[in-house]
Amino acid sequence: MKTFLMPLDAEEEKYYLALLEQGDCNAREILIERNMRLVAHIAKKYQNAEEDMEELISIGTIGLIKAVNTYNGKKGNRIGTYAARCIENELLMYFRGRKKVSREVSLYEPIGTDKEGNQIKLMDVVESDAPELPEAVELRKNVAKLYQLVPDILSERERYIICRRYGLYNCRPLTQREISEVLGISRSYVSRIEKKALEKLKAELSK
Repeated sequence: MKTFLMPLDAEEEKYYLALLEQGDCNAREILIERNMRLVAHIAKKYQNAEEDMEELISIGTIGLIKAVNTYNGKKGNRIGTYAARCIENELLMYFRGRKKVSREVSLYEPIGTDKEGNQIKLMDVVESDAPELPEAVELRKNVAKLYQLVPDILSERERYIICRRYGLYNCRPLTQREISEVLGISRSYVSRIEKKALEKLKAELSK
């Protein structure tokens, strides 16, 4: 497993957090890098024979990124305390998603919401002529395969974006702009990643 940098001491942390408040991107990267040991420590608690440590660290890193992006020092907690909760939440959400994959998926099971906020069921997706993700599922493959493909063929970032954009695995649907703010990247970059991920899913579902 990769060796991570030592965490910042209290004074260093305070210094980089002050820079982060001013929009310093380098400070943001340092805060993420120097808290990766915390991610590994928490991920290790969830590791078992069926779980790959690197995968768990990737999932936990999303929680760390969210923590750095949303941390509010005025509440008094150190960033590590706040980040630990975010990392735990991200891992728990991942395992809830894995649990859903392991059971048979009902055609009438809600899988998300459309742009108007209406609930979408797998049956709606199979019968839909709508573009993007529903179009891929329309290829008459086993609908459960969609849930298997998302964790199997998409990268950590692609998986995060697809699940949040389409409300998969009980995630709350987010706009591209909301996702860009969480990940600290541009909306157009989120759009490109989303498009690439959808193309990968469609290609696999059409086999």
